[in-house]
Amino acid sequence: MGDRGAFIDIATASIEKLGTITSKSTIYESEAWGFDSDQNFLNIALQLNTLCTADKLLEQLQTIENKMGRLRSDSGYTSRNIDIDILFYNSDITDTKSLIIPHPRLHQRMFTLLCLMDIMPNYIHPTLNKSIKTIKQECNDNVKVWKH
Repeated sequence: MGDRGAFIDIATASIEKLGTITSKSTIYESEAWGFDSDQNFLNIALQLNTLCTADKLLEQLQTIENKMGRLRSDSGYTSRNIDIDILFYNSDITDTKSLIIPHPRLHQRMFTLLCLMDIMPNYIHPTLNKSIKTIKQECNDNVKVWKH
């Protein structure tokens, strides 16, 4: 919601303060995934070299979201001004109440896979044991996604 491009710029600059962004995907625009929305979404993937643990990184990313005015809803997927997810953390596998890595639905979302294809197409998903390229080829997501 709102000035989507500006929100991505602000979030990217804030994330860069947590380490070094080593890769950045193209920005992709997509229809909403999992619910109906009047506005399309902008999506980008960043590869970050950080000294933060995964839990500390999540805490820092949620702080960025909160400072940007993110409102959380318990009613499922909704439009929002910013949503920052940790898709992978090295090749770690984490499954706690607050954090699941790899992101549990990234393989179902074409908008995520296209972003990842830009920065790490040969990365092997640590639980699916397939490359991002292969996962993208197998993805059945029909939500429209295009370069912004």
